[in-house]
Amino acid sequence: MYRDHNCGELTIKNVGEKVTIAGWVQRIRNLGSMIFIDLRDQFGITQIVVSADNKEKLENVVSECVIQVVGTVVERSNKNTKILTGEIEVEAQEIEILGKCKNVLPFEVNSEKTGEVKEDLRLEYRFLDLRNDKLHKTILLRSEVMKTIRKKMDELGFTEIQTPILANSSPEGARDYLVPSRLNPGEFYALPQAPQQFKQLLMVSGFDKYFQIAPCFRDEDPRADRAPGEFYQLDFEMSFATQEDVFKVIEEVVPYTFKKFTTWKVDEGPFVKIPYREAMEKYGIDKPDLRNPLIIQDVTKVFENIEFNAFKDKTVKAIVVPDGAEQGRKFFDKMTEFATTDEVGAKGLAWTKFEKDGTVQGGIAKFITDEAKAKLENEYGVKAGDSIFFIADEFHKAQKIAGLVRIELGKRLNLLEKDTYRFCFIVDFPMYELSDEGTIDFCHNPFSMPQGGLDALESKDPLDILAYQFDLVCNGYETMSGAVRNHDPEIMVKAFEIAGYDEEVLKEKFGALYTAFQFGAPPHAGMAPGIDRMIMLLRNEENIREIIAFPMDGKAQDLMCGAPNEITEQQLREVHIKLRK
Repeated sequence: MYRDHNCGELTIKNVGEKVTIAGWVQRIRNLGSMIFIDLRDQFGITQIVVSADNKEKLENVVSECVIQVVGTVVERSNKNTKILTGEIEVEAQEIEILGKCKNVLPFEVNSEKTGEVKEDLRLEYRFLDLRNDKLHKTILLRSEVMKTIRKKMDELGFTEIQTPILANSSPEGARDYLVPSRLNPGEFYALPQAPQQFKQLLMVSGFDKYFQIAPCFRDEDPRADRAPGEFYQLDFEMSFATQEDVFKVIEEVVPYTFKKFTTWKVDEGPFVKIPYREAMEKYGIDKPDLRNPLIIQDVTKVFENIEFNAFKDKTVKAIVVPDGAEQGRKFFDKMTEFATTDEVGAKGLAWTKFEKDGTVQGGIAKFITDEAKAKLENEYGVKAGDSIFFIADEFHKAQKIAGLVRIELGKRLNLLEKDTYRFCFIVDFPMYELSDEGTIDFCHNPFSMPQGGLDALESKDPLDILAYQFDLVCNGYETMSGAVRNHDPEIMVKAFEIAGYDEEVLKEKFGALYTAFQFGAPPHAGMAPGIDRMIMLLRNEENIREIIAFPMDGKAQDLMCGAPNEITEQQLREVHIKLRK
């Protein structure tokens, strides 16, 4: 037996007992007559005392090696109230090294400077990085969150069912990861971008409510909030369900889960519902952070006759910053610098301030006529002391830039509501959008039911058709997406035809669904909360790699195991592949 107690469980009640504990050496303090060791395991830290007479037992004992200690629990004279075991220590009689460690570590584990270590080095030695207390607790939290979700879904009557990892390639919005087939030369599997087809097929199979915590694989560029390669989602689907039925499940599961693992304020259901077009108008983005009180307003009509070339024949958006959010000239200049970066893309950022004496000062004040001033005050709520930022550009670009400026203003002016999780549903997404090439393409996903059904597809401009598609947004992050599914084969054929896919392509790419829908498919709907994003929010992290045990880096590489890597010619031959140099 390597241990009869964990390092974190010994208390004053154990004084006088002979115990065996084991763990990692976190710190060694040599005081001459006595040597102290902080011994760490997953459950906490226990101080070990080694007398000068037993110094020889510490040969080769270094930081981060693994040792077993047999000793007696005694009461500490100088108690440490910061740790659970701070009232006691263990006087060591026997010490055995169970796992040797090199004298020189790539970086110091559990140091205040760990955050300063280059991320590439941390990822290369992730097994050491995971010993860091904060990161270690995050992975344990992840486990507890998933247990809580599973329990709640079971209470709500959902059945957990696993779906295949090796699937067919189909156009679902992102690049597939392809896996060559040895037994079927020249053919490939695709890792599923989501269990989308399978969960819909389960509904056709008569299962009432399905869920799983599912891995999803998409060959997408990494971002701070998006892991390359794979991510995990709570995937669920319900038969005979409407959009509102799905919302009720989310409003039950999400607040319950968040409240269990945070002291922050958590929005209760029903969550605010914001149509997509309204979100773009008011926030310039389809994942608005509702902690930010600023909104975007369209003031194009105010400046129809203005003698200011930058506004002529442009959509003009305005963001009113209320009195009390102090800004000097330097602040306005810094915001202009931000807006004109390549990432934001503005040609400039106009601004002005309505002084409390009734005058208009700064920026483009000379172009604000008395008529324009009156309209801004009476129709747009601008008051004395307020500042206004203006963005002028083509409609969609003006929306995008204004959205980014709004976010930055909220941060720089410290306007965001503190210690709270604000949720909202974004609803009524467009069914279609224009691609970069000017063709009609699916906006959200190809599996959604168009609002108005077949009649809408046959009679409306495709860009005016809305879909039963929805996202849940929390604090500026899209945390989950869902839809009422298209279960009617006639509507399915027409929907894909509008996006440029004829019926033969539909049969080839989505053959199982197309066939299954001919044999009695129930109306069904579902959603997929992102586990990774939920943990990010609960840990208040901005980098998704901080909540994944073994993440890839920003170039989609596993620096620890060396993936992706080259394979042998023999392996290539077995799967019938010849590389093109």
